[in-house]
Amino acid sequence: MKLSEFDFELPAELISEYPAEQRDESRLMVVNREKGTIEHKVFKDVIDYFDDGDVFVLNNTKVFPARLYGNKEKTGARIEVFLLRELNRESLLWDVLVDPARKIRIGNKLYFGENDDLVAEVIDNTTSRGRTLRFLFDGPYEEFKRRITYLGQTPLPKYINREAEESDEERYQTIFAKHEGAVAAPTAGLHFSKHLMKRLEIKGINFAEITLHVGLGTFRPVEVEDLTKHKMDSEQLEIDQKSCDVINDAKSHKKKVVSVGTTVMRGLETSLSVDNIVKPFSGWTNKFIFPPYEFGVADAMITNFHTPKSTLIMMVSAFGGYDLMMEAYQEAIKEKYRFYSYGDAMLIL
Repeated sequence: MKLSEFDFELPAELISEYPAEQRDESRLMVVNREKGTIEHKVFKDVIDYFDDGDVFVLNNTKVFPARLYGNKEKTGARIEVFLLRELNRESLLWDVLVDPARKIRIGNKLYFGENDDLVAEVIDNTTSRGRTLRFLFDGPYEEFKRRITYLGQTPLPKYINREAEESDEERYQTIFAKHEGAVAAPTAGLHFSKHLMKRLEIKGINFAEITLHVGLGTFRPVEVEDLTKHKMDSEQLEIDQKSCDVINDAKSHKKKVVSVGTTVMRGLETSLSVDNIVKPFSGWTNKFIFPPYEFGVADAMITNFHTPKSTLIMMVSAFGGYDLMMEAYQEAIKEKYRFYSYGDAMLIL
């Protein structure tokens, strides 16, 4: 398929700036692939579609406060530094994005905090906005991370047109987040409340967890019309034996496996063996899923409403069917569903 086939007009007012007041009370569109039907529900109604022994697969990655603001030496110019990934723990080397990039050259020093709590030196250019920073900190690593956490802000996506607030520290994080490493939230999981999780548990629903550290590549625009030529950024993925056993057992007993989000779907498909068994995985994945694609694990999928021409809507269309998804998205716009990270949810059965 072509990039242009995933374009549509999205009214700006449907981009959600804030989450629903209660996690599980966002709206839920239920799309049935077999029947071709679309229903309008509330997210906590998701429990009605699953039974004892079904499995929800969750991404337990934890977002870290990746957005820092520093000042350039001598000029004092304000510079945004977005931490992408730690390259070397001992040397405190980080892969980052800087803005405005034209002002930041190799050898420049950046100062963070009112009392210059942290200092970093630019040691390499990686892309037009990318830099490698070495933090100049002579103390325990735990203290360094404490300062990063104190100085950093919740990395809300740029399309949320406001500064991060205190409430975002909690709400831009799933309630099952455990392993720090993501710079963007696995947003389908944001709709789950403790109360809903307990109700699902009482009904006999099982849970399996994977860890896929979401990178900024999730927002990177596709710039080629021929989708086979697009390359995804690599993201770190961990799936342990325990989760594999829960998922494979459900499959063998003809129970439903529900992928909570596109990140989980990428993880499951990455770890799938040739004999359709989910195997433990530890490494990096750059799997790009777009139509046509034959899925081997999930029977259902929970996801948010995504941007036009994004890799996310391409994956959703591969799973839900292109024509049905385009119809569902037009229905979502007509019914004024909220889009993107803090928006509403879709359940594809």
